[in-house]
Amino acid sequence: MSAESKTRTVTGRVVSNKMDKTITVLVERRVRHPVYGKYMTRSSKVHAHDAENQCAIGDVVTVAETRPISKSKTWSLVEVVERVGSMAQ
Repeated sequence: MSAESKTRTVTGRVVSNKMDKTITVLVERRVRHPVYGKYMTRSSKVHAHDAENQCAIGDVVTVAETRPISKSKTWSLVEVVERVGSMAQ
């Protein structure tokens, strides 16, 4: 098993880019309730390293788990899946 396949990646939407070289990504997942069986949406926010400050609020991005870069930043930007302005063009 290569080191690349062990890296955990998630896809989410950028909700903040106010920090320098850092974005906040909202990751949503669907889980089933253990008793009632209803599917619920659970979300979590992760801080990711964006070295070029290329992301805007609303972009859909893929981030990968990496070594700790700061106290709260343990993810890094892999790619921008969808830009927020791409639908208007």
